[in-house]
Formats: sequence, C-alpha cells, structure tokens
Amino acid sequence: MASDILVLSPSTLNLIWLGLFIVLLIIELFTVGLTTIWFAIGSLAAMAANTLGASLIIQLIVFLAVSVLLLVFTRPWAAKHLNQNRLKTNYESKIGEIIKITERVDNLKQTGKSIVDGQEWTVRSQSSNDILEKDELAKVIAVSGVKLIVEKYKGDPS
Repeated sequence: MASDILVLSPSTLNLIWLGLFIVLLIIELFTVGLTTIWFAIGSLAAMAANTLGASLIIQLIVFLAVSVLLLVFTRPWAAKHLNQNRLKTNYESKIGEIIKITERVDNLKQTGKSIVDGQEWTVRSQSSNDILEKDELAKVIAVSGVKLIVEKYKGDPS
C-alpha cells in the first residue's frame, strides 16, 4: 500500500495545469504585480510537457524552471517598460521637486517645515550637518513617512 502512488491520467493533469494557469492569471489581474504571470506561463509549459508525455516529475521541473527563469530575467524589463505611464502617488510626485523652506531646517534641533502644494510638510536635511534657512530652496530627494528629505538646491532659483 505504501508503494501505491496516486496516478493521474494525462487529461486530468492537463486540466490541473490549465486550472492552475487560470487561477494564477486571475490573481495577476487583481494584483498587477507582474509576479504570478510568470508562474501562469510556467503552468502552460508544464501542460505542454504533459501533452508530450513527460512524467509528473519532469512537468514539475519544467513548471518551476520556466517560472523562475521568466521571473528572474524578464520581470525587471517588463516592470520598467509596462509601468511607464503609471501615475506617481502623492508622495512619489514630490521627489525631485524644488521647494521653499518656510521654517529653518536643523536636524539636531528637529526643526524644519515647508508648504508644498498647499500642505505643510516636516522637512529634514539629508545630511545632519546641513542647515537650511527660511526662504532657501531645497530639492526633495526622498520621502520618509510624513517628512521630506532634502538637500540644498544648487541650481538657478528662477
């Protein structure tokens, strides 16, 4: 009895691989993370291997190999090219923006503010040694929680 292994017919395995493909595709549609799509394609490759008569072990190897290779080698390219028209979120759109300091920025004294698009933001300098005075310009280089991380703006103020 211990040697009895569950044996599935090729048509049943094809249905399983097809079902996995559909489930992974639906997950991808809802998450849009470009992750499960590669595993969905891997399940199609495994279904093709099944159709060609490969054993279940070979099908699983094909599924994993195709999925991981696609994930590793094509996801970065796809994410870069498919997300070009994605709108930046509120805080992402602030990065690179030139702002005017409305309260002296001194990291050691925990001071610094700016009004950006009508909203008051806490501002901190990237370097604790940099102090920015009121009305100076700064460039936003990052957003940390509700704080804008800035560096002194060295460009033309106009």
